[in-house]
Amino acid sequence: MPADKTVLYFDGGRNEPSPVLIRFAGEHGLTVVPLTQPDDVIERTNRSFPACLVMDAGPDPDAALRLCARLKGDPFSSIVPVAIFVPASPQGLPSRGLESGADEVLRDGISDRERRLRLELLLRRAARDVSVHPTTRLPGTVQIERELGRRLEEGTPFAVCYADLDHFKEFNDRYSYTRGDRVILLTAMILRDMVRALAPEGFVGHIGGDDFIFTLPLAKLDRVCGEILPLFDELIPFQYTPEDRVAGYFLGKDRRGTIHRVPLMTLSIGVVTNRLGDFAHTAQLGERAAEMKSFAKSIPGSVYVVDRRHPSTTGLDPAVATTDTNPEDSRSEP
Repeated sequence: MPADKTVLYFDGGRNEPSPVLIRFAGEHGLTVVPLTQPDDVIERTNRSFPACLVMDAGPDPDAALRLCARLKGDPFSSIVPVAIFVPASPQGLPSRGLESGADEVLRDGISDRERRLRLELLLRRAARDVSVHPTTRLPGTVQIERELGRRLEEGTPFAVCYADLDHFKEFNDRYSYTRGDRVILLTAMILRDMVRALAPEGFVGHIGGDDFIFTLPLAKLDRVCGEILPLFDELIPFQYTPEDRVAGYFLGKDRRGTIHRVPLMTLSIGVVTNRLGDFAHTAQLGERAAEMKSFAKSIPGSVYVVDRRHPSTTGLDPAVATTDTNPEDSRSEP
C-alpha cells in the first residue's frame, strides 16, 4: 500500500518520542504514533504502510532488536524502513542492530542535525526502492523473480498463482484512473490479507497494473483461492455507482467504437504447480503461469484454473485444467 503519513515509534512505552523525532516528523508532514507493545507494531505494519518505524533501543535493546528481526524476517513487513536509536554502550549494539535488519542505526552522540539527515535519507531510499511497487508497496518484479527462484531451489510442493482483473480497462475509462487505483489497492489488500491469514509462508507480489503474482504451499492452494474469489466478488461491486451496481453492467465502447455491455469486474487466477515435475528455470514457470492466466480470463466470472500438465508439455488442453471456485471440488487428481 502507499506509505501513509505516520511514523511508528516503539520503545516499550518507557519514554516519550524524542524532540528530534517530533521535529523531523513535523517538517515532513508526518504524525508520530507511539506504540507500546511489539504485537501492536506488527499489527499496524500489516494493516498499513507507515512511512517508517523508529525504535529506541535504550530502554530494552533485546526487545527492540527482536522486534526488528521479526519485521524484517517477514516478506509482508520487511519493506517498512526501520531506524533504531541505540545508546553509546555497549559498543557492539550498533552492529547487532544492523544484523537484525535495521535500515539505519543512529548512535547516541551524533548531532541532532545528523539524526534528522539520516532519517530523511531513510525515507528517500524507501521512496526510490525499485524492488517495491510504487502503487501498492507490494514486492515488485525483482522480488518476484527471487521468490520463484527460491521456490524452484527448495523443490517442495508449491503453487504459483497469476491473478488479473477482468474488465479493468473499461472501468478505468468510465470511472477515471484514480478510481482504478483504488481497485488495484483493494485487490492488493484482498490478496495480501488472505494469503497472510491462510498461508503465512506465502508471498504476494505486484507485477504492475492489474497483474499480481502470489505463491503458496500446494496444500493451501484450494483454500486460499476459494476464499479470495468470493471476497473479491463481494467487495468489488461497491466500487461502482449504485445504478451500475444494481444493473450489473454499464454501457461502454470497444476499440471499434461499438457500444456494448461491460460486466462488473471479476478476478481470473491462473495456477501452475510443480506437482507433476520440475521446471527448469523461473522464465518457464512465469510463462506457464501467464498462459494459464490467459486461459482463466476466457472463462466468465471469477475463477481459478490449475494447470495439470507436465512442465515439458506444450499446448493448452482444457481437459487437463481444473476450473472451480469451490475448493472442495478442485482437489481431484488429473
